[in-house]
Parts: sequence; structure tokens; C-alpha cells
Amino acid sequence: MKRRFGIDIDGTVTSPATFVPYLNEAFDLQLNLDDIKQYDFLPLVSVSEQAFAAWFKKMEPVIYSKSPLAPGAKEILKSWEKEHELYFISARSTHLLGLTQDWFSANDLSYHHIHLIGSHDKIQAARDYRVEIFFEDKHDNAVNLHEELNIPVILFDTPYNQEPIPDGVIRVNNWQEANNWVRNWLKNS
Repeated sequence: MKRRFGIDIDGTVTSPATFVPYLNEAFDLQLNLDDIKQYDFLPLVSVSEQAFAAWFKKMEPVIYSKSPLAPGAKEILKSWEKEHELYFISARSTHLLGLTQDWFSANDLSYHHIHLIGSHDKIQAARDYRVEIFFEDKHDNAVNLHEELNIPVILFDTPYNQEPIPDGVIRVNNWQEANNWVRNWLKNS
């Protein structure tokens, strides 16, 4: 039976370390992923919120077009694409849709739909698309999606999402663990 999967893009399908080299170069830092203990980058840099926002707006297309895939993501997503409906729901701004579609094409990834919502509040989009499971890297998104929609949420473990999670949010280390959990879930549902 086909199931509808809601999947975040950045830090989930793409490597959670994607932004690290760009932050290091732009702000003369020497960070690695383990140094990023919260989702917001602003406390890591010594510039104003406005200056950081301007840098981010300028760099978004560059970073997103060159984002490396998370290890194992392509293989697992390719195995799911014919069996399930893959709905990618991202906080990226809507003006990045063409670039995002090009990135999917360049990485030979299929999708049933890409929805860029321009904010981190993915609940309404997930509800509208009637997703049955969600894949996420942002802690509060994962918790809120689970609590509001009563669906399982797979949370990809990163240094910036270490807060406690409720039952129904499942922490995994990689795409293979996510796939194993999904297989069991499909067997039992």
C-alpha cells in the first residue's frame, strides 16, 4: 500500500554540515558540525542580525545549489520513490523552487511534490498533503508535527537537536536506520 511521506530537505536529505564551510569562510571561523549546538547560526557569528540576514539571502542560492546529499539518502529515497509518495516540505523560500527542482534533477532524485513554505511551520502543509510520516532534523518541528498530527516523525540526530523527544518522535543516526524503522512501521500498520 502506497504511503505518503513528508520529508524536509535541508539537514535531512542534504548533509547537516552543508553550511559549515560557508560560515567558516564568510565569518573567519573554524567550526565543524559538532560545534553547532543550536539550529540558529546567528550566535556563532559576530555580526548583526541584519548583516547575517543579508549574507544568508545572498548565499542561499549558492549553498542550496551545491548542497551535498546526506550519506545514504539517495539510495533510500530511490528505493521509496516507486512504492510511496514523496512530498518534500521545506522552510526554503518559494523563490527557490526552480533551483530546488534543478538540485533534485542534478542529484537524480524523484519527487511527487516539492512545497517550499518560507517558514519553519510545516504543520499546515503536512496536514494539507495528508502525510503519514515525516522526516526532519529540526527538533521543535519534529515534536510539533508529531503532537499536532499524531504521526511518527523520524528525527535525524545532529548536535543541534539534542533536546528530549516524546514517544512518536524517533531519533535515528542515518538514512539506513530510518529505512529500517520505516520497514517495521509498514509491516505493523
